[in-house]
Amino acid sequence: MTVIYEINTLVWLGELSRRYGRHVTLGEVPEEVWDSLVLPGVDTVWLMGVWERSPAGLRIALRDEGLMASFRAALPDVGEADITGSPYCVRNYVVDPVLGGPEGLAAARVQLASRGMRLLLDYVPNHIAPDHPWLTERPDCLIQGSAEDLAGTPDGFMEAGGRIYARGRDPYFPPWPDVVQLNAFSDALREATVATLASIGDQADGVRCDMAMLLMNDIFGKTWGDRAGTTPAKDFWPCVIPRVRARHPGLLFVAEAYWDLEGALQQQGFDHCYDKRLYDRLLHEDAGAVRAHLSADLAHQRGLVRFLENHDEPRVAAVVPGDRERAAAVAVATLPGATLWHEGQFEGRRVRPPVFLSRRPQEPVDELLREFYGRLLPAAAAVRRGDWHPVTPAGWADNDTHRHLLAWTWTHAEARHLVVVNDSDRPAQARLPLPWDDLRGRVCRATDLLTGAVYDRDGDELTDSGLFVSLEAWGCHVLKW
Repeated sequence: MTVIYEINTLVWLGELSRRYGRHVTLGEVPEEVWDSLVLPGVDTVWLMGVWERSPAGLRIALRDEGLMASFRAALPDVGEADITGSPYCVRNYVVDPVLGGPEGLAAARVQLASRGMRLLLDYVPNHIAPDHPWLTERPDCLIQGSAEDLAGTPDGFMEAGGRIYARGRDPYFPPWPDVVQLNAFSDALREATVATLASIGDQADGVRCDMAMLLMNDIFGKTWGDRAGTTPAKDFWPCVIPRVRARHPGLLFVAEAYWDLEGALQQQGFDHCYDKRLYDRLLHEDAGAVRAHLSADLAHQRGLVRFLENHDEPRVAAVVPGDRERAAAVAVATLPGATLWHEGQFEGRRVRPPVFLSRRPQEPVDELLREFYGRLLPAAAAVRRGDWHPVTPAGWADNDTHRHLLAWTWTHAEARHLVVVNDSDRPAQARLPLPWDDLRGRVCRATDLLTGAVYDRDGDELTDSGLFVSLEAWGCHVLKW
C-alpha cells in the first residue's frame, strides 16, 4: 500500500547546505541523506515545491501584511532572503535552477528508484502565476474579464498584456492575489493540461494535484458561472487523466480533495484522494464519528490518503500533543488506503512554516516521539497485508466504555494482526469478536509490536466471548497473533 513521505524541498536543501557547508542541490544530496529516507513501509517521496516560483508572485507576497505577519510568527528572525514566493504560484513547470534544475531532479529520481522509492511531484490545475507564459501565449486557457470587472472588483481581477484576467479562487474564500484563474471548461486548457501532466510524468512517478475538486464541472460552474462558457459534456479529470495514462500507464494520481468529493474524484480517475474527514474526526471528534467514517465501502477506503499533517495543516504535535497524537498515528498508519507522513512529524516539530519561506526555526527533537514512530512504522508495514476487517467492540450493562475503542484486523496467509485504539481521554474495556474461526482448542499468543508485551489467551474463550481488552486513555495495541 502506498506510503508517502512529504518533504519541503527548498527548506530541506537549505538545511542540508548549512549542514555540509556548501550549496546542496537535488543532484548533490549525499548518499547517506538519501539512505535516511528509507523508512519502513515508505515507498513514495513527495518533493513538494520543485517548480519555478514566480518573481511577480513574490513581489505581491512581500506587500501583503497578513502574509508578512504569518512569516514573522513562524520565523521571528525572518529576512527578505528567507521569502521565496509560493510553490503553488508556478511560473513554469520546470525545476527551479536553485534546486538543481531538471538534471538535479533526474538525479534525485535515480537515487530514490535505487532505494525502491517513487517520486511524487505537484501540479496546480486551478491557477497559474501572473507572469506565467500562458497569459500572453495561451489567453484562451484563462478566465477573462472586462475593464468594468477590474474597476468594480479590483481584488478579483488584474490586467496583464492588455487583457483583463480573473484572479484564482475557490468558491468559499476571497480571490488569491498572486495567481490567475485557469478555465476548466476550455478545450485549450484541457489540451495544455494533458501536455503538462505528461511532461511531469516524464520526470516523476506520480503527481499530487492541488485542490483537484475545483476543476470538476459542478464546482467550477458554480464558482464562475457564465464567465467559464458552456459546460462541457465531459468532466475535466475524465477528459485529462486517461490521455496522460496512455503515455504513462503507471503514473500515480493523488488528489488534494475536500467537501466530501473524494469518492467522485476516485470515480473520475484518481488513485488516491485526501481523507480530510478522518483527519477532522481523529483530531477533533470522538470514536463514534471515526467508526462511522470507517464503515464506508472498502474499495473507497483503499483510495483514500490518511494523514495527520501536511504543509497545509498545523503540525499535529502542536494541535494534539502527547498520547492523543500517538493514538491517531496508530490509526492512520494501520488503516487501508495510502498513508501520508510529513517530514518533521516524527521529530515532534510544532511550527508549520508558510510555504513561502525557505527556512524554518530550529526546534528540539522529541526523542520519545521519534522512538514511538520508530516502532510504529515497521509495525504498520507488517500489519497492512491481506484482508482488512473492522471489529465492533462489545461492552456490559454497567460499563459502556467500549464505545471509545476502535478496532480492526488484518488477515494474511502468513500473519494475523489486531489493532485496538482507545480514542478517548479515559480508560476503556471491551470484548472484541475476532473474525478467525480456527482458534478453538488452541493457546493463542499475541505480541504487541509497539511494546513487545506478550499475551497468551485460550482459543475457546476467544471464540465464545471474544478478546478482553483494557486500555488506558489514548492507549493502543498492535497485536501480531
